[in-house]
Amino acid sequence: MEPRMILLLGAGLVGLALLLLVYAFSTSEDAVRRRALANLLRDVHAAREEDPYAAPSGPLYRMAYGLTPAGTVRLIDRLLAGAGRPARWPLHRVIVTKLVATSATVGLFALLLSGEFSTRMIVLALLTTAFVWFLPEIFLYNTGLKRRQAVQEALPDTLDQLTIAVEAGLGFESAIAHVARGSSGPLADEFVRTLQEIQVGVPRRVAYKGLTDRVLVEDLRRFVRAIMQGEEHGISIAKVLSTQASEMRIKRRQRAEEKAMQIPVKVVFPLILFILPALFIVVMGPGAINIIEAFSGL
Repeated sequence: MEPRMILLLGAGLVGLALLLLVYAFSTSEDAVRRRALANLLRDVHAAREEDPYAAPSGPLYRMAYGLTPAGTVRLIDRLLAGAGRPARWPLHRVIVTKLVATSATVGLFALLLSGEFSTRMIVLALLTTAFVWFLPEIFLYNTGLKRRQAVQEALPDTLDQLTIAVEAGLGFESAIAHVARGSSGPLADEFVRTLQEIQVGVPRRVAYKGLTDRVLVEDLRRFVRAIMQGEEHGISIAKVLSTQASEMRIKRRQRAEEKAMQIPVKVVFPLILFILPALFIVVMGPGAINIIEAFSGL
């Protein structure tokens, strides 16, 4: 391909990426608003299942969804659920941003290749484009991992507060609402969402299962399972909460001890690679210089 054609192709891709970016952040129709309106008009119009992975209205969004594989769309939706579904990053915006960033990267390297066409630049372009293509998934996975860690760390203290509230006379759901109002973080947000689902008519068992599906934390799953079994067999909720809180505190202490025991192993590699060479230079450097000078004088 001629350099002039590569230059035009790169400029066109960069321009298309900027156009998609401006359109996505300025004139997009919020998917949450569309689904809320569809639910309100469900009894007015004919009932029809809406595809949760359908592209929003607009040719550019349809093009972005058409260029993104269906499996990738479902993967991004699961990662968004694990990350707490940030309000500023709905599914359609992530997909458009993914396409925008990849198109801009391809266009930029097309402009660079028009001046220097070499194997090294081609390999760099392919690796960078692949990294940019998977960057949203990496970011969402990292966000979800941090969110799960925050839930796991906040769970023992939250269970202690629930135990105190239930022993003070509150019902279990009232205790959850009281603790959620007085705290912040992803666990409190998930508790609020679970209570809202129960208040709008979702069965309690289904709401609890949705909580464990959104937050993939084994300790939380075990706690919810214990609560459901306690309600099923008529066991006191206060006793279940007290047992679970004590168990969570023990596990938190065990995780802290495990991390403390891993520190010496993790320190070995920086010690060998960075600290010991510098120490050897400082300690043995003057002696080596003196030996070299003594032998050079002979």
